[in-house]
Amino acid sequence: MLEPAHHADVVIVGAGVAGLSAAHQLTRAGVTTVVLEAAPYVGGRMSTEKVDGFRLDRVGQLLTTSYPELRHTPGLDALVLRPFVPGVLVHSDGRHHRAVEPSSPRRARGALTAARALASAPRATPLGGPLDQARLGAALARLAATDPERLIARPELPASQALFARGLPARTVTGFLRPLLSALLCDPDLTTSSRCADLALHSFARGRLCLPEGGAEVLPELLSAALPPGTVQTGVRVTAVSTTSVTTAEHGEVSCRAVLLATDARAAAELLPGLRVPSFHQVTVLHHAAPDAPLAEPALLLDADRSGPVAHTAVISRVDPSRAPAGRALISSTVLGPPPDERAVLAHLADLYGTSTARWESLAVHHTREAVPAMPPPHDLRRPVRLLAGLYVCGDHRDTSTVQGALHSGRRAARAALADFGVDPAYGAGQLPMAA
Repeated sequence: MLEPAHHADVVIVGAGVAGLSAAHQLTRAGVTTVVLEAAPYVGGRMSTEKVDGFRLDRVGQLLTTSYPELRHTPGLDALVLRPFVPGVLVHSDGRHHRAVEPSSPRRARGALTAARALASAPRATPLGGPLDQARLGAALARLAATDPERLIARPELPASQALFARGLPARTVTGFLRPLLSALLCDPDLTTSSRCADLALHSFARGRLCLPEGGAEVLPELLSAALPPGTVQTGVRVTAVSTTSVTTAEHGEVSCRAVLLATDARAAAELLPGLRVPSFHQVTVLHHAAPDAPLAEPALLLDADRSGPVAHTAVISRVDPSRAPAGRALISSTVLGPPPDERAVLAHLADLYGTSTARWESLAVHHTREAVPAMPPPHDLRRPVRLLAGLYVCGDHRDTSTVQGALHSGRRAARAALADFGVDPAYGAGQLPMAA
């Protein structure tokens, strides 16, 4: 437990993945760090509920194996990623259609191979006809081979407008790219900056969609466990901050040389009035148990027709068997909005999976009103993390609204603090295992 006179070089407020990432960068550079978290657990929105042997993510953001921060953040060496099958399944007109992503994360040639395979399809799909699909594969190939800095430098539009300005057929945009980006960005209307959308598609084209084995909470728990003992203190609510101290409700004042705010945007603005609070996308995740898996493969299923409340769904126990007890299937579905009527959800899922949902059991409904910070244009992908010497801020509201963005913002904030301290940062990079 903290003592009232406790001192640290840096106090980090918030034990989400951004704050924990920053803590690793600081401690590896020899800077004494303490992380204070008001909740009784680490991770913030990356939490997992346990119900009858099931592990249920509250927000369920999708990851991709191409996220560099998952490889470069110390403490994640033991993280195991469970990948979906390559590409996604798109449901349209009562049928499932496979859309394949580039097979190689390093070479565009994989995307061109996918384009040729798509071009051999005998009939039109939500991706368009064979020629349209080949054009889509070539576009993904170019995107996979483009440096992210060039993507950031592109003219900025709302993503919904930019998709139609890229020369791709309208059917391909509405039947594949729009539902895919809505899933990746948690933005049903695609008001997101086209630069952020391009980065999301770039990550998709270079990797595999995936989930952390064991649930979303595993990622922050690994980060926390790999820090020096006593670094992370949960159940400590910070009520005020300055450049040289934080005040807590439970333990009084903690002195320090610098403070790093790693809370969500609203909590940060409450501690530092004047910080901008963005608008948010709300997300509802519904979890169902079924006696049998309605899909035989670990695929992400998108609704191209937008015929019901569910934006995307998956048999999560096919992707990660550790999330369900033996002999039962876990189906997790995402609604990009408030909780809908349960009967409408089950009817939509029955249509998407082509099976009866009468025997499905509702396990949990998790609604997060402020789940993902909105990124409308103009959006600064490198929002300042240094407010002044001794005061820093990080989180998914400072970069992109993704796990990758949160981790990266934590690294940027730690680097800014180390620069002010005159300390050279020490970074580590390791290989991240991926489950077969």
